[in-house]
Amino acid sequence: MQQFYYDNKIVKKFIYASIVFGLVGMLVGLILAILFLFPNLTDGISFLSFGRLRPLHTNAVIFAFVGNAMFAGVYYSLQRLLKARMYSNFLSNLHFWGWQLIIVAAAITLPLGYTTSKEYAELEWPIDIAIALIWVAFGINMIGTIIKRRERHLYVAIWFYIATFVTVAVLHIFNSLELPVSALKSYSVYAGVQDALVQWWYGHNAVAFFLTTPFLGMMYYFVPKAANRPVYSYRLSIIHFWSLIFIYIWAGPHHLLYSSLPDWAQNLGVVFSIMLIAPSWGGMINGLLTLRGVWDKVRTDVVLKFFVVAITGYGMATFEGPMLSLKNVNAIAHYTDWIIAHVHVGALAWNGFLIFGMIYWLIPRMTKSKLYSEKLANFHFWIGTLGIVLYALPMYVAGFTQASMWKQFKPDGTLQYGNFLETVTQIMPMYWMRAIGGTLYLVGMIVLIYNIIKTVKAGSTIEDELAEAPELAKITTGRLKGEKFHPWLERRPIQLTLLATVAILIGGIIQIVPTIMVKSNIPTIAAVKPYTPLELQGRDLYIREGCVGCHSQMIRPFRSEVVRYGDYSKSGEYVYDHPFLWGSKRTGPDLHREGGKYNDNWHFNHMWNPQSTSPGSIMPGYKWLFANEAMDYSSTEAKMKAMQTLGVPYTDADIANAKQSIEKQSSAIEKNLYNDPDFVKSYDDSKKKAAAKGEVFVPMKDREIVALIAYLQRLGTDIKVKNTK
Repeated sequence: MQQFYYDNKIVKKFIYASIVFGLVGMLVGLILAILFLFPNLTDGISFLSFGRLRPLHTNAVIFAFVGNAMFAGVYYSLQRLLKARMYSNFLSNLHFWGWQLIIVAAAITLPLGYTTSKEYAELEWPIDIAIALIWVAFGINMIGTIIKRRERHLYVAIWFYIATFVTVAVLHIFNSLELPVSALKSYSVYAGVQDALVQWWYGHNAVAFFLTTPFLGMMYYFVPKAANRPVYSYRLSIIHFWSLIFIYIWAGPHHLLYSSLPDWAQNLGVVFSIMLIAPSWGGMINGLLTLRGVWDKVRTDVVLKFFVVAITGYGMATFEGPMLSLKNVNAIAHYTDWIIAHVHVGALAWNGFLIFGMIYWLIPRMTKSKLYSEKLANFHFWIGTLGIVLYALPMYVAGFTQASMWKQFKPDGTLQYGNFLETVTQIMPMYWMRAIGGTLYLVGMIVLIYNIIKTVKAGSTIEDELAEAPELAKITTGRLKGEKFHPWLERRPIQLTLLATVAILIGGIIQIVPTIMVKSNIPTIAAVKPYTPLELQGRDLYIREGCVGCHSQMIRPFRSEVVRYGDYSKSGEYVYDHPFLWGSKRTGPDLHREGGKYNDNWHFNHMWNPQSTSPGSIMPGYKWLFANEAMDYSSTEAKMKAMQTLGVPYTDADIANAKQSIEKQSSAIEKNLYNDPDFVKSYDDSKKKAAAKGEVFVPMKDREIVALIAYLQRLGTDIKVKNTK
């Protein structure tokens, strides 16, 4: 027998980080829910605007709260399943502190507007590099531990951990390929349709391989431990693992149904999404049936209560996902609050409750004590469950309401609700209920923090844990007599890793390579031209302010959308868009044909005070765009050169004449603004005030708002479609 110590300190660090960042992420989420009700609550404060806080919320919850908890669960279970301490204390601590620095970097840069705008991948290129390096450190540490293990066979949880490491690395690297322009600015190397496909290949599978597969591994470890029962079916776990990792990677295109993505790619996404229900529910059944014979214990054990709701939430989300990938259902749900409900059932129930159950199970054992208060834990369970219900149900109702109102026509063929704001005002009660549900869930989190603090104070200091196990004899490379293939594979980690890598690469290669390499898949349109220098700067402002979080730029080929927004979107219209900005939610209307719908004065007033032009709007104002500060055009030429490198047909003359082009176009917009007497009066007054104070007055043409107006007025104007009504 060999004696050694399990590293509990690294587990403790990740748990504490998860709790702290979980509180922060949920608090930001609640602020966002409140901003739907009071859009001008943070009026004039740029870093607290909805568009900048939304990616902070998603990143904090996914990578800080869930990510840290995932690492805690992996580090705790991996050591015990392998009967070995982690391979390297240095790599463990590098992983922990590196990950926390990445989170802090995200918390600073996102509110400041440094973002790529790609969902769940908003962080800029230096942070992307740091993520890749820290992820590799985690992988080396895990693989090193597997190599020096004292347990011959790799338990099912470890299969999921290996697949997580390999797949997230592949997804992150390929989706984050970008061309830097400056220290915190880059452009995606992919454009338009190609960028959309790669992004949702990443986006869907970030959910699959960051929020699902590692948590399934944790389910296979912690649920049997908490129930003191073996996993229901070993065979089912094998089928669950291999079918899930092979099928999941194909499903990304179901986020792009009825878009400009080629039909063959959309249809592949649908087929494999429907197939996903089998392995997903196989895993759910395996988890729930592990509790067979201990249902009486479930009624009294708060940890098992959290686990049961978590696994049930996983089952609900993984039934709904394939259903939403059906084209007729997707046509209703996409861009609505139905998707918000769907996402949060998975996040709040599956991830959140599995984390809470794990924490309540782990902390007493690591502190060699009992949980401070079972009553408080039960209170957390019930108020958290109520919070999930009060969050999700109103969002389902809101989604159904939006979809039905958007698509209704009058007998004369005109839209029943032609004003988009009619649909917004109708669902405001649902937003109130969503905020209440989120508050209850946050209260549960606060109760957990109090309970854990009291438990830790009453218990022993968390120290490394002494263990012993026999040294593992040299592993036979060949198959033993009568040994089947999978048991042999379970003691061959390299072969298992290679097979898992092949399984996840097949779908990505078949979908992405033809879309990127075969030009005929994305036909060009001669009328579509690159953005002018001013429009390019305006587009970057649009990205900085997170406008894509509320507005889509993709008109689907539905009668209701064509009548409301204009002609449906074509793939060739996006060939110069680095990155794509199709969006995934319509809190506001689609903007792909926005150019020329309103005059420059309307956009000017709308961005200053949206309610002045659109009564009932829940859009906040963007007053900092009007500040008496000159727009920074110093990087314009560098941006155009980067675009030129990426294939955008800017000539050297275009780049050399960028300043003159900006001056001409911005002056024309400023001249148009003088058509509004109110603008003339306020503008002249501000000039006089600046002169009286001895301040430098910046002409309106040189301010950020003018660049943004230029971009908005460009949208959809390359293709002119005659009105046939």
